[in-house]
Amino acid sequence: VFGDKKTSRFVLNNTSSGGACINDTIMHVANKYLPFGGVGESGMGRYHGRYSFLTFSHQKAVVSSTRWFDLAGKYPPYKGFKWLERLLG
Repeated sequence: VFGDKKTSRFVLNNTSSGGACINDTIMHVANKYLPFGGVGESGMGRYHGRYSFLTFSHQKAVVSSTRWFDLAGKYPPYKGFKWLERLLG
């Protein structure tokens, strides 16, 4: 948006966008620390720097348990949990 502070604030508060520039056209894209992309069907997602990695990556949760120590209560038949049933029941 090009204009004074009041006009810029009005436009930004009443429109939807992935990012914005006030009195400029390219500095938003040039800054690698800001996510770049649109919203809605015209949006291309958010990318640039770290945001590119997050956008184009699939995060996967992994739990790794030790094999030398294992709790028997993790496997059936589950015994010794009557106190828990009473507590939750």
